[in-house]
Amino acid sequence: MRSLLMITTLGLAGCSQALPLEQLQLPPGYRIEVAAEVPNARQMTLSPSGILFVGTRRDGRVFALQDLDGDQRYETRYTLLSGRRLPNGVTWADGNLYVAELTRLIRLVDIDHRLPNPPAPETLLDGLPDITHHGWKYLKQGPDGAFYFTLGAPCNVCLESDPRFASIMRFAPETGIARPWARGVRNSVGFAWHPQDASLWFTDNGRDHLGDDQPDDELNRAGQGGLHFGFPFIHGDGLPDPDFGAGAEAINSQSPVALLGAHVAALGISFYSGSQFPDTPHTTLFMAQHGSWNRSSKVGYRVMRITTQGREVTRIEPFVTGWLQGESAWGRPVDVLVEPDGDLLISDDKAGVIYRVWHQNQALLPPQ
Repeated sequence: MRSLLMITTLGLAGCSQALPLEQLQLPPGYRIEVAAEVPNARQMTLSPSGILFVGTRRDGRVFALQDLDGDQRYETRYTLLSGRRLPNGVTWADGNLYVAELTRLIRLVDIDHRLPNPPAPETLLDGLPDITHHGWKYLKQGPDGAFYFTLGAPCNVCLESDPRFASIMRFAPETGIARPWARGVRNSVGFAWHPQDASLWFTDNGRDHLGDDQPDDELNRAGQGGLHFGFPFIHGDGLPDPDFGAGAEAINSQSPVALLGAHVAALGISFYSGSQFPDTPHTTLFMAQHGSWNRSSKVGYRVMRITTQGREVTRIEPFVTGWLQGESAWGRPVDVLVEPDGDLLISDDKAGVIYRVWHQNQALLPPQ
């Protein structure tokens, strides 16, 4: 039975201070606690045995975490890799951990059984562009067994001759070949497949230096490969770029399924796959918004809940807010992941923690 006590710190090495969790606001019946402490926590992935793997961006490490005593907190942490270049993307598949770095895709074989003494990484794909601007990658295995990862534009806005830039890439392990699957994607750091039709939904961060309120970050849908999503010719829902807008005539650009607001920095997304959250069907999308970095008034710094119906978005609402207090933010959500029991994990690279959100039946709550 889970305690109703709000946990603010863990007894793990590296804990520097208690976080003000009381400032976080959630819908009635939901609770949030710190589940793990992970420096620069970015993308997350879970193995069927319950091991949580976490990539980082600036830290250069990849971690594995375990909850050995069943208290809903990952108190045991292993460092699997260190000194790597932007090992942001991680995904578990077929017994192995796959990591997307700046220039390569690597694999740690049979990782669940080798945490204290991890194997040397095997290189599956090498020779990706050695450019750090938007060079961190998001990585997942698709329903077709291929691996998909993002490769952002090496700039704020530009038109590069290398077709791999500004794309979502598809890597086929049986051939060892990686090709752009979706083009015109400036900087996506999150995607997921819709549970009903297996279409790929992904976030995309809009360009900077067009003012506080344009262009919007986007939520897009791709029902097939080969589509173009506008960059660098148009942004948001048809806003021509001042320098490259004339080129829009040469592409058949797809419109976003939702506009998210300018500079919110929409990153990781997951469709809800559990049964614990009431009124949250499996067509519901959770989204981490990392928050603005150069807007005159800060926006984002929250987790959103998005209702979808077929190919459309029917509702967008805040789910967790409060990391942003006035113009100061003490946390920045990066990725969201649904655990098998229905809890929602949220990584935060600024606070260096992973939160767990769970639902408590209101009838069981003590009187206020």
